[in-house]
Amino acid sequence: MKRLLLTTVFVSLLAGCGSPGGSGNSPSPGSAASRPPSSASSQAAPTTSPAAPAGTGCEPVIAGMSPRERVAQLVVVGVEPSDPAAAVALVRDEQVGGIFIGGNATDLLTDNALARVQEAAKVPVSVAVDDEGGRVQRLDQLEGDLPSAREMARTMTPEQVRALAEERGKAMLARGVTVDYGPDADLTDEDANAAIGDRSFSADPAVAREYALAFAAGLTDAGVRPVLKHFPGHGRASGDSHTGLVRTPPLADLREHDLLPYEDIAQYGDISVMVGHLDVPGLTEGQPASLSPAAYQLLRTDYAFQGVTVTDDLGAMKAISDRYSVPEAVLRALQAGADQALWSSGGDVAPVLDRLEQAVADGELPGERVEDALERVLRSKNACG
Repeated sequence: MKRLLLTTVFVSLLAGCGSPGGSGNSPSPGSAASRPPSSASSQAAPTTSPAAPAGTGCEPVIAGMSPRERVAQLVVVGVEPSDPAAAVALVRDEQVGGIFIGGNATDLLTDNALARVQEAAKVPVSVAVDDEGGRVQRLDQLEGDLPSAREMARTMTPEQVRALAEERGKAMLARGVTVDYGPDADLTDEDANAAIGDRSFSADPAVAREYALAFAAGLTDAGVRPVLKHFPGHGRASGDSHTGLVRTPPLADLREHDLLPYEDIAQYGDISVMVGHLDVPGLTEGQPASLSPAAYQLLRTDYAFQGVTVTDDLGAMKAISDRYSVPEAVLRALQAGADQALWSSGGDVAPVLDRLEQAVADGELPGERVEDALERVLRSKNACG
């Protein structure tokens, strides 16, 4: 009964956020003159506090779940955006914790399709999109074009970016989206169309952090969860992790540059962090960070992050798919310390859950690790009452 009430409340909140429609009144990216001084970053801090440490409040909800339902909450599965019925069936049959909407079709974002997905869930489902702006956005056909991060930093103030992100976030939430895989905190001045390119606000750590804070704050103001990415820093990596495992500069170098946007991470508020498929000398030693216990330990200890960690795509990026099947990659990510394992393609859900369920039964995936991740995930969805 409690699960049904949670789902009903969640769907009601989505419906009460306003009817879907075009944004229309987005600030013009060319309207601002120049960036303000760095003190503006404090004005861009989100209005919510960071997530509480794991271990409190969710025990009754977890106790009511089967072992399979518990591990299912730790996966985020890509769905075909043109097929709402398939998304409903996936959630109804497997009770996954999250879905990811990629591609250009908009069927899942119209006609209350996502409300029907929520109705199929015992526990509210996180609904994620990639909507950074520029060449990485999903709502442009419905809500208009969003400038790239580089263009925002060049032509807008942090306050304007916060307002723009809030407006975009409200449009997302009205359509049923609850998570945005942005902002991108990577640092680079490489060509716009390079692996990160204009997805980065700046190569300057202070500027990038200031604008990432503003974008995250705007999404938070709207009620959408931001996801800071790609930890520990993709901007100076040796290539594109879509095409293979890439190497970053050594950890000591990252600490002095690429990792600076992650310092004082509590200032971002209640966010998630995406861990990239990056080999970091001195840290991961040939492993992708997304599957490396050392990378998650670095984020938890040195950067004191208490929120949800999510992997970059484990199914469609060759940095992972060249090495592991989806079930094995998902298991390795959760073993390493990920709270959510994301894949957009590359296999059915049932074999993944079969593998995870067996791994828990055999002790290969410790029950304590599952409950730790599960508490964070459930709390991030306000699913603990």
